[in-house]
Amino acid sequence: MWIYEKKLEYPVRVSSTNPALAKNIITQYGGPDGELAASLRYLTQRYSMPIPQAKAILTDIGTEELAHMEIVAALVYNLIKDASIEQIKRAGLDGYYADHDRALYFVNAVGNPWTATYIQSKGDPIADLYEDMAAEQKARATYEYLIQLSDDPDVTDALRFLREREVVHFQRFGEALNLVQDYMDSKKFF
Repeated sequence: MWIYEKKLEYPVRVSSTNPALAKNIITQYGGPDGELAASLRYLTQRYSMPIPQAKAILTDIGTEELAHMEIVAALVYNLIKDASIEQIKRAGLDGYYADHDRALYFVNAVGNPWTATYIQSKGDPIADLYEDMAAEQKARATYEYLIQLSDDPDVTDALRFLREREVVHFQRFGEALNLVQDYMDSKKFF
């Protein structure tokens, strides 16, 4: 259980309605390298970590990814909430609208729904931590692509914040990997 502070980790502002940008950003909500996949991956993998420090890092980052999911959701929602039907059609979101109106749903940028095949929990702490480091790099790259696609300085600001957090998470997982490798290589005395 967590203590929840009812404010976003980073403020979300959008300059104007932009369903085309929302269509791209939603991939970080329900896409393969998005925040839902990351949070579920880390909060599941923590159970098979052999040392408390690695469990704590996975718990901390998994929880932070849930906060990032809220930021992404706020971006997408605010970019689409006042969009006209014509804007929605021009953005290619008419199929999404038919199924979800302007509600948030876990899909990638082309509309494919989230699937558990996006994540893995191998049970081998070394393999899982390497996967986590790769996941953070893929998320960082996706945020960089979204920044390049963004024409809204307020949205770009939030995307930059999220990108930088992926870099920090990569570093923290590297620290966890070193700790776990040291533990696995040490002699055990009983």
